[in-house]
Amino acid sequence: MAGHSQFKNIMYRKGAQDAKRAKVFGKLIRELTVAARAGQPDPDANPRLRTAIAAAKAANMPKDTMERAVKRGSSDTDGENFEEVRYEGYGPGGVAVIVEALTDNRNRTASEVRSAFVKYGGTLGETNSVVFQFNHVGAIHYPIAAAGEEAMFEAAIEAGADECELTEDGHELTCALDAFHTVRDALEAKFGPAERAELTWKPTVAVEVGEEKAVTILKLIDVLDDNDDVQKVAANFEVADGILEKLSA
Repeated sequence: MAGHSQFKNIMYRKGAQDAKRAKVFGKLIRELTVAARAGQPDPDANPRLRTAIAAAKAANMPKDTMERAVKRGSSDTDGENFEEVRYEGYGPGGVAVIVEALTDNRNRTASEVRSAFVKYGGTLGETNSVVFQFNHVGAIHYPIAAAGEEAMFEAAIEAGADECELTEDGHELTCALDAFHTVRDALEAKFGPAERAELTWKPTVAVEVGEEKAVTILKLIDVLDDNDDVQKVAANFEVADGILEKLSA
């Protein structure tokens, strides 16, 4: 249940992000650049870049924009040097929050993230202060129409996925980090491109919150998401379907 609700929470935030396309593109461009700089510019030989390109395509980023970002990352050795940073803390109601960022200024990003936590009644903790409440996994999503439940389950298990669940939102699959690219490629060879494929933090325990706390937590997550340096936000809260539908209306 916690995982299912978490995916719904993710979709709620994705809807809010899509309304700010320019900012979303900025984050994707940064990831494309970093991925190309960290490995080869050929996505077939660079799994991270392949994932970044898939995410950019899912967001309908123009092909030439993607190509410029990759070219910049593979050729501009004197450009901005982005560093991967993870922040952890607690939001209102004891909700655990993980923030992943790509930044060229750790002090600036840390200050802005800490300010957001404090503003909404949370506290920024030390590294590893909340991560034990999550599993870092590969998450792959297909729409219901992509395949029957049995066919998707059999293909997922054969590819090496750990879980495959059919929900009202679609087929939700999870796998170990080191199996992510293998599982995704095997499924895409059979069913076509996934609607969503990414590395994510899946809660092992969930904190159930009411409407008031949910509103505050979602505001905190929106502020963090709105930060140019922040790439992903994960939280282990669970909200009743009725409350989530009311908040997303």
